[in-house]
Amino acid sequence: MKNIRFFISVFLFLCIALSINAQTRKQLESQRKKLKTEIKKVNKLLFETIKKEKNALNDLQDLNQKINVRNRLIRTINLEAKVLSNEIKTTEKEIQKLTKNLEVLKADYADMIFKSYKSKSQQSKTMFLLSSQNFHQAYKRLQYMKQYTSFRKKQGEEIAIKTDDVRSLKDSLVYQKQLKVTLILSEKEQKNSIVEDKKQQEVLISTIKKKEKKFKRELQNKLKEEKKVAAKIDKLIRDAIALSNKKRKAGVKKSKGFNLTPEAKALAGKFEQNKGRLPWPVEEGLITRKFGIQAHPTIGGITINSTGLHIATKKAAKAESIFNGKVFEILLTADGHKNVLIQHGNYITAYNNLEKTYVKKGDKVITGQTIGDVFTNKVTGKTKLIFVLYKNTKRLNPSDWILKR
Repeated sequence: MKNIRFFISVFLFLCIALSINAQTRKQLESQRKKLKTEIKKVNKLLFETIKKEKNALNDLQDLNQKINVRNRLIRTINLEAKVLSNEIKTTEKEIQKLTKNLEVLKADYADMIFKSYKSKSQQSKTMFLLSSQNFHQAYKRLQYMKQYTSFRKKQGEEIAIKTDDVRSLKDSLVYQKQLKVTLILSEKEQKNSIVEDKKQQEVLISTIKKKEKKFKRELQNKLKEEKKVAAKIDKLIRDAIALSNKKRKAGVKKSKGFNLTPEAKALAGKFEQNKGRLPWPVEEGLITRKFGIQAHPTIGGITINSTGLHIATKKAAKAESIFNGKVFEILLTADGHKNVLIQHGNYITAYNNLEKTYVKKGDKVITGQTIGDVFTNKVTGKTKLIFVLYKNTKRLNPSDWILKR
């Protein structure tokens, strides 16, 4: 048992060490700044909204997201502080090393100046040259005197450079220590905020437990509606693919995807080339639900199969096309909201939960074009866009295609 604990401890230590070494301080600093920006977005888009009614389930989900970001920020700050501590130790050792070298240089230079002073008169230099036995020896002595003068000059310059190096390193050390203090204070501030958030979290969890059956029922009904919308879109795409394949020339084998024209193939190719660089469908947004199968963040026993990204955005936000294409379809959902589908060759992007649209079926759109207003729920105060991406009938993870923020 002791051996197992020992190996686990060693393993954890190595993981931490590798994590620290794998990321430079600049990378960690950049990550820290991004997380701070994300916390601001969470507060702005999830907590500054005006709500008519309180919903413990939604509030807990928002609070959990904020706590999660704060925890990630604390971990990043800890890693950055450790890297900084290593840098401080290295700087201190370098200062000690340079200081010793400087002391030796200064001592040698002082000794050389003293010896030079004892025989510095012009007469002694002249006598040194005149006492030469021949011209060759006189030339050698003159060269030696020049080299000696040059060496003294170089020694003086080297002392000046080393002195500047030490001064620069000391300034750097002061900055590093000040930054470490700032990081420690920032970590403390985040921990204090989490303590307050967790108090609120406990209250919300208690409220949900009292009405868990009601919340579960409401959530399950909501998820059923989402499945119906997804099924409707899937059927639309399958029917469109079947229709496009009917137009194939005789003898050409049918495919599972769209039968594309050369122009549509070129558009799909350009769409693929921009993977990871495509713009967001809203100007400002925060992902509140990721793509794929996942456990519900607040209610146990419920699994979500998210067809795309749920993006919280600001009130009166506009949904924008992420690429050139053609409006494939506009659907009206059961709750009266609109879902615009745009085709980009054999790729389709869906923009769901729109209150108003500015395009119609068959319209050509360009990258960044406004296609509708995102709906704001007057009860929760939330403005949310559901963004889905397809390649033929296959749903893809939009996070892999849009820019990282």
